[in-house]
Amino acid sequence: MRIKFKRINKGKYKYELTEKYSCKVNIPKNISAEIPGFIIIFRGIITIYPVYQWDGATGINGIYPNKWVLAGSLPHDAGYQCMREKKLDKKYRVTFDNLLYDDFIQDGMPRALAIPSIGVVKAVGWIFI
Repeated sequence: MRIKFKRINKGKYKYELTEKYSCKVNIPKNISAEIPGFIIIFRGIITIYPVYQWDGATGINGIYPNKWVLAGSLPHDAGYQCMREKKLDKKYRVTFDNLLYDDFIQDGMPRALAIPSIGVVKAVGWIFI
C-alpha cells in the first residue's frame, strides 16, 4: 500500500499525510462518520486528507520495518480516532483491526509475525479508543 507522507516531530505525532488517501473498509454503506478536514467514512470507503497526523504503529514502531507497518497504521489510526471522538460506533474496532492485519500482509510482513502482532492489537487496542 502506498501513502505519501512526511516525517514530523509534533508532540505525539511522527507523520503527516501529504496526499489524500482512500481505501475500502468493511463498514455498511449506510454508516458514515466525519472529522471535518481530516477524515470521512462514507459508503464503505475511508478518505483521509493531507495534513492528517498520526503516530504510526504504536507499540511496534522500530521493531518491524516501516514498509510493513506504516501504511496500514494510517487508516487504522484514523478509524480509531473516529471511534474516540464518538463519530463511529466502537463495534467497528474489529473492522479496523482486521484491515490493519490485511495491510500488514499486503505490505510484506510474514504471517508468522503478523498473527501475533495483530493479536496484541486486538488484546489492548480498546485502550486507544
